[in-house]
Amino acid sequence: MNDMSASGKNVQDVLNNIRQRNLRVAVLGSGYVGLPTAALFADAGFQVVAIDVKPEIICTVNNGVSPVNEPGLSDIVSRNVKAGKLRASLNSGINLKEADVAIISVQTPIYDNKKPNLSYLEKALEDVAKAMKKGMLIVVSSTVPPGATTTFIKPKLESSSGLKADADFYLAYVPERIAPGNAIKEFVENPRLIGGIGPNSIKVAAELFRTVCKKVIETDAITAEIAKLAENTYRDINIAFANRLALLCEQYGADVKKVIELANTHPRVNIHAPGPGVGGPCLPKDPYLLISKAELEENIVEMARRINDYMPRHIVEMTIQALESVGKNVNECKIAVLGTAYKADVDDSRLSPSKPIVQQLLSLGAKVVAYDPYCQESFGVEKAENLQEAVKGSDCIVIATDHTEFKKIDLSKLKGCMKENPIIVDGRRIIEPAEAKNMGFKYYGVGYGVKDEV
Repeated sequence: MNDMSASGKNVQDVLNNIRQRNLRVAVLGSGYVGLPTAALFADAGFQVVAIDVKPEIICTVNNGVSPVNEPGLSDIVSRNVKAGKLRASLNSGINLKEADVAIISVQTPIYDNKKPNLSYLEKALEDVAKAMKKGMLIVVSSTVPPGATTTFIKPKLESSSGLKADADFYLAYVPERIAPGNAIKEFVENPRLIGGIGPNSIKVAAELFRTVCKKVIETDAITAEIAKLAENTYRDINIAFANRLALLCEQYGADVKKVIELANTHPRVNIHAPGPGVGGPCLPKDPYLLISKAELEENIVEMARRINDYMPRHIVEMTIQALESVGKNVNECKIAVLGTAYKADVDDSRLSPSKPIVQQLLSLGAKVVAYDPYCQESFGVEKAENLQEAVKGSDCIVIATDHTEFKKIDLSKLKGCMKENPIIVDGRRIIEPAEAKNMGFKYYGVGYGVKDEV
């Protein structure tokens, strides 16, 4: 590779260097988004360094193994570490000084008051600013509140470096659009939004991401920021509507699953599935980023968040009701919680609704055992090694995650392991109610009305 950097080069020179894979890329953050980003750009032919603050992540990556459990990622990491295209480092300073491209992929959580916490992003920007040079491309993939790129990121980089954005260096907001469990495929195939702060930045960033992504869509930074937040907020509101519909169906003795199935036969209707709450790194947080500076009297976003945050408590209330219907008290019962991951078939427990379910059941005096075939997290309770161990001697099982394994449960074997009057509380509606009841279970499910069954 030619050792010439993009320093001092004009836009056309940078574009040519991208096409020739003659740029060095530094990715700040090596988590669920950062590491796939680093690995895929290395696989596209760039020299890439993945920077992180955790020594165990650096060691694992440099041994050719992915610390993130993502299908296909370890193969890409291994291949490119061996080829000398990918390495990991704790040292942001020297690696950023050698880089022509810096991609920032650090967490942007929210504080307890639901306001954005940009401290990790601010630290990353400080590190980048110290190493900036002319012709450098800065890409922010971390999710940010509207306006952050132009009112927070751009001024910070310009004031610290003395360089002018879109003239001396290029800056773009390029949000991730991937989901754990399918990150590699979605990174490549999902259309990628390129939100530059000016025409040069758009052009350069778009050219870079075309080397990995099948389709890029060019726009400005503020539009990309709001679009990213709108995607997740739409899903959160849709789920909140499904959850509110589920509560309504319980009240009227109807089945929300059938209601949604029928409603969705309308060609312009797509109601999502209800559940025990919303988890993961994005949906519980991004709506608050979207409205962080909004002045709205009637705020549908906050209302949706309250509904979805209520659902774990509803699962607990449903469990208490189910136990009482067979003459049992929750503080005398063993409850098996199936699933601690926030979504099906992944090992990610971030903001999982299982956590408040487990903690609330514990606070009521129940003996709680957790089992998850993917996720090691148990939220402080005993973790069973298998399904049979989890349900053995239990009074009730609570299905909190819709793992494929749970959809294939043999109810007859399950019943044989449980105490008399066994109960299923189905937070994901993956068990057929009639089948469960025919097997002798007391069945409760989100959105499944039991008004006439008590």
